[in-house]
Amino acid sequence: MRTIFRQDLEEIGDGLLHLGTLVATAVDKAARSLKEADLQLAEEVIVGDNEIDELEERIESSCLTMLALQQPVATDLRVVVAALRMSATLERMGDLARHVAFAARGAYPNHVANGELQETLVKMADLASTLVHKLVSLLEDHNLELVTEIANEDNQLDALLRDTFDLLIRQQVPANRQQVVDAVLLSRFLERLGDHSLSGAKRVAYLVTGDLDASALIDDPHIEMD
Repeated sequence: MRTIFRQDLEEIGDGLLHLGTLVATAVDKAARSLKEADLQLAEEVIVGDNEIDELEERIESSCLTMLALQQPVATDLRVVVAALRMSATLERMGDLARHVAFAARGAYPNHVANGELQETLVKMADLASTLVHKLVSLLEDHNLELVTEIANEDNQLDALLRDTFDLLIRQQVPANRQQVVDAVLLSRFLERLGDHSLSGAKRVAYLVTGDLDASALIDDPHIEMD
């Protein structure tokens, strides 16, 4: 029975890694669709979100079945609960990538914004993509040094969000009403990708160490487990 339980845990771990890879690919494509005004990439992200949703549902079902039938305790319980929450986090990140793709598709054949505003949004998208890839690496290798890197880069993403709002408030770039709406929403979607990456990183840290105070692993002592 324990052998079967271990096999099920490994399958859940493999499923999480696959889910993370799908999400990272979606964020990559969404960032490129934003940068290059690429309709095809935007469509691929939107259609591909169904696969992300379906895989998340399978992982959730497997976790709930294990909780009900195997009644894991201690470390095993921590692994199953962490996997359950991580899969939900990754699914939400896939949704955010889809939102970015929707904005890129809506603006096609033009870019979402112009000038410095567009450049800032592209920087945010590229950084969000980097964060998601580091989260996937953390899932695979459990290299806790990545938690600090993710936290620091999430702070950079927050700063870029403030830059975006500053550009809009001060009207430093030409933008029509639709571009303003898109820029506000996109910057928030991209900033949330950073938040979810950090949240996921802290969950992995808890899974590896068993320590709820994952903030001890990162530079900002004010960040707590959510």
